[in-house]
Amino acid sequence: MEKIIELNDSIDTAVFYGVNNRNMLCLKNMFPTVKIIARGYHLKLNGNDDDVTRLEHLLHKAEHFCTEHGVLDEKQLVSLLSGQQPLSERHEHLILHGVNGKPVTARTENQQRLVHDFEHSDLLFAIGPAGTGKTYTAIALAVRALKNKEVKKIILSRPAVEAGEKLGFLPGDMKEKVDPYLQPLYDALEDMLPAQKLQEYIERGIIQIAPLAFMRGRTLSEAVVVLDEAQNTTVPQLKMFLTRLGIGSKMIVTGDLTQIDLPASQRSGLRDATERLEGVKGITFIHFNQTDIVRHPLVTKIINAYERPVSDNA
Repeated sequence: MEKIIELNDSIDTAVFYGVNNRNMLCLKNMFPTVKIIARGYHLKLNGNDDDVTRLEHLLHKAEHFCTEHGVLDEKQLVSLLSGQQPLSERHEHLILHGVNGKPVTARTENQQRLVHDFEHSDLLFAIGPAGTGKTYTAIALAVRALKNKEVKKIILSRPAVEAGEKLGFLPGDMKEKVDPYLQPLYDALEDMLPAQKLQEYIERGIIQIAPLAFMRGRTLSEAVVVLDEAQNTTVPQLKMFLTRLGIGSKMIVTGDLTQIDLPASQRSGLRDATERLEGVKGITFIHFNQTDIVRHPLVTKIINAYERPVSDNA
């Protein structure tokens, strides 16, 4: 009997197959009469009918367990084979399991509020200082929604504010010119999706990462849309972006009003939106602060120092 099994494309095959394919070796030891060939998201089983059927049933249970918990090892495979529920490390405020089963959690009160309010609001603003996990949490929520098939795509954007250099004078094509502005978004995604799957999603347009200017004229439907560094948008830019929200979509806007890089003559779109939209029913504002900082402890001290008058630092 020959059977071909196709794994869910949201699963991390590195976790499912195990380090150095240990999980596959374990399965081969459990079912010595079945030939197992694993390539990417496909497994081919060849052997007698009963053993192939038993192994197919076990693989489906293992796939479900790995998708739900983000982990899978030999002990858990043995438990599944014996009909027992495997033990899995539980993480409080878990958003999803990232690459190699790494848990991505909401670690602070405002991160947890962002996770909670994401379920009940289609437009959220997460505003606060650097290091508070605003963007990371927003991208984790987007990836979770995609994995759970709640949306069809993820769209991540940033304004490409020029810090002393003109894009036209930088080397390379347009993608090479703007990618440095977008690198923090790639960094977060690389924590949450295997490299091969991330590349596939980008090539298929399931995950789109682009400067804010590329959003003009689009209607963003059935997607989670994240705009990062929104303090560097102008008022017309942010209005344009917010009005792209389509049916079946959710939008998260993040920014830090203490790090505006716009010319003094231009008003920050994020500051303007905060004054115009806070209190509007259906729009959620979450204000992060120093207690949410999850980077090096010195980051909190640096931010506090910059918020005091210079004379106080002497």
